[in-house]
Amino acid sequence: MWLLRMLLFALILFLIYSAIKYLLNSKRKLELAHEQKRYYFWDDQENVRKNFLITYKGVLFEGEKYLGTTDNAFEVVSIFIWPRSTAALKGMVREDFIFIERKITEAYPNAKIDWKSPVKEFMHKTASPGEPYIDHM
Repeated sequence: MWLLRMLLFALILFLIYSAIKYLLNSKRKLELAHEQKRYYFWDDQENVRKNFLITYKGVLFEGEKYLGTTDNAFEVVSIFIWPRSTAALKGMVREDFIFIERKITEAYPNAKIDWKSPVKEFMHKTASPGEPYIDHM
């Protein structure tokens, strides 16, 4: 009887632990934000080789980080970003991409941000007359 109670107690602890781990899972938070068309930045800043994911207005973007040197240290100095699905870009405006660039710059202030097609062409085309498009932040 005592052993059965201990096993039941261990099972309850395991279920509570699993539930908390599930609720705090950042990949799940990304998927939920994507479904709800909210902003979420999922990244492992300690691992430069691992790409980051951003969801914004129902569009999932992937960013590839490149390590380089700054005056003081090795930092992420270049980022290429692209949408996972170009069809999902419908309805997005230039300000949306500027918002994403601003959020990436907050995490990686020394990085030059480059968009891949078709966003790159859209950003060049939608720059205001007389306002040169700057290809980095």
